[in-house]
Amino acid sequence: MNARERLIVGLDVPTVTEAEAKVRTLGDSVLFYKIGYQLAFAGGLEFARDLAKDGKKVFLDMKLLDIDNTVVKGVENIAKMGMSMLTLHAYPKAMRAAVEAARGSDLCLLGVTVLTSMDAQDLTEAGYDCSPQALVLRRADQARAAGMGGIVCSAEEASAVRKIVGSDMAIVTPGIRPAGADKGDQKRVMTPAEALRAGSSHLVVARPIVNAADPRAAAEAILAEMAGALGT
Repeated sequence: MNARERLIVGLDVPTVTEAEAKVRTLGDSVLFYKIGYQLAFAGGLEFARDLAKDGKKVFLDMKLLDIDNTVVKGVENIAKMGMSMLTLHAYPKAMRAAVEAARGSDLCLLGVTVLTSMDAQDLTEAGYDCSPQALVLRRADQARAAGMGGIVCSAEEASAVRKIVGSDMAIVTPGIRPAGADKGDQKRVMTPAEALRAGSSHLVVARPIVNAADPRAAAEAILAEMAGALGT
């Protein structure tokens, strides 16, 4: 994959109208987009279908977690939408149900390990007695065993995760910040080049691109940094 196939721009904007404007501005520089809760609940699911019909790849970031039957029905319908990637929380039962539901489709299922906005103190407060890194590795191993297409983790854990999941699974890393960029609410971050060298296959970048004065220039700068790290 080249840099353009590995960069996922997060359309973390409040309306479809604004998302459409960002996509027009970014033009053919960007191939892959992420749609999460904010946009999905403002008409973004139909917009996601339209993006897919227009030849764009769409990462639907829904972080599903429910009883098996509900997960199965949801995944079946999402696969029919033409989405490229879908997230669910990396609980073994949910992952196994989702894998069976997606079988035969092109949908890549991603297990969310530990959110990049969380650190050790946050996990302790949530009732976990292990570090973020330990929980990420445990869930990566469970995702591999379940037959998932990849996982979502911080780039800080990408190198260790790659040793667990091998070369075939995707490692999608949010919390990517170009050098000097504001971290915002992210706590475990890396630059694009660092993340790729650590073993990430796809990088999710939202605010540093969509909030930039010139989003296309920001995206192209990140793509250039990624291409340099990839040797392309």
